[in-house]
Amino acid sequence: MQITFVGGGNMAAALIGGMIAKGFPAQSIGVVELLHEARARLSEQFGVQVFERVADAAPFGDLAVLAVKPQQMREAAREAGRFVGATPVLSIAAGIRLADLARWLGGRPALARCMPNTPALVGLGITGLYAEPGVPVAARDAMQTLLEAVGKVVWVENEALLDPVTAVSASGPAYFFYFIEALEQAARELGIAPETARSLAIETARGAGELAARSSEPPGVLRERVTSKGGTTERALATMNADDVQAAIVRAVKAASERARELGDEFGRD
Repeated sequence: MQITFVGGGNMAAALIGGMIAKGFPAQSIGVVELLHEARARLSEQFGVQVFERVADAAPFGDLAVLAVKPQQMREAAREAGRFVGATPVLSIAAGIRLADLARWLGGRPALARCMPNTPALVGLGITGLYAEPGVPVAARDAMQTLLEAVGKVVWVENEALLDPVTAVSASGPAYFFYFIEALEQAARELGIAPETARSLAIETARGAGELAARSSEPPGVLRERVTSKGGTTERALATMNADDVQAAIVRAVKAASERARELGDEFGRD
């Protein structure tokens, strides 16, 4: 399988590194990247082929991955559309809808969108993936193989669901960092040394996430097991419930989903 990336930023580098770590040959990966420093880094780190211009990377092979920022996608897609031919295209740019992408490409090759998240940088990501009905099975398999190199993949049945996926999992790491910050602050204010406070907060978050991932029981049951009647956890949760924390989180995620929909409208304007 030959894969060509248009854009060589952090997410592309994470995907390339994950593929190579799983035995994918570096010589089967090409990367188009405007910045000389980034090209040099990708070449030195991974041994992949690097190109300054889209034209130099053509033909794109079995899969073209558009990995530029949303604000750059219109220009990048119009350039790539001159060379993409029948190669399936996977976009990893937030908010760019496939109808707009197809228009910029100047045709309608087999198109798919995905929404990864930043834990992909350490191989622990989760990606929401949608492909148009006409995308061949072989192309779908190639996309899934690529994305599974940095974590788990979930397919969604229609493109609109990528907006809530963005709100839940792509934005989600920021919510957990926010909670870790608060936990760390509380620890410091209670007299724990800053370095220890940070370690307590981070390792607790990491351990709780791993426990939830390994357990067959829902998070609510796991929460109840930590919450002894009349104990410290019950007091803390009662305070959170009084402050309507859970409902506030749900409102926040819904607001993020709505913003994702708005960005799709904004980015799609010609």
